[in-house]
Amino acid sequence: MSTERPAALAPLELPMRRFGHSLPMALLRAREAVMRHFRPGLRAHQVTEQQWRLLRALAGHAGLEVTELASRTCLLAPSVSRILPDLEARGLIARRPVACDLRRSQVALTPAGLRLLAAHAPQSECVYQALEERFGAARLQQLLQLLHELEQAADDLQRAPRPMR
Repeated sequence: MSTERPAALAPLELPMRRFGHSLPMALLRAREAVMRHFRPGLRAHQVTEQQWRLLRALAGHAGLEVTELASRTCLLAPSVSRILPDLEARGLIARRPVACDLRRSQVALTPAGLRLLAAHAPQSECVYQALEERFGAARLQQLLQLLHELEQAADDLQRAPRPMR
């Protein structure tokens, strides 16, 4: 039995960016740094991050189909289907069948759901205000615009993949 360990590859030997310059990891680190400030308010209202995303996505809509709701919240449809019964049991959302296809349903906020959003809004806005004070309101708007553009570029890349080099 050999006790030799394989030599670690030097970073220059890997044909990829250094881990510290990985875009997916940088986005995850930034998300975690931001969400750390939103989580206490969500916990205070006994809402998970995923539940909050669904409730926020429903705000301002008379109703959304489950597939559209999943798409808007970056959640898988089966996950949304598992989350909705709890929100419905708490009276925060209501579901109704789609008239043209009774197999599909639309989800909408109830008055209780709207009240929960309104109750959490001041804490959420305080986090945004603190981020704007620390990072800069204009820079935050610029970052949001750049992230939107990056999303569009990545979507375009998916539609028309470039050959790998």
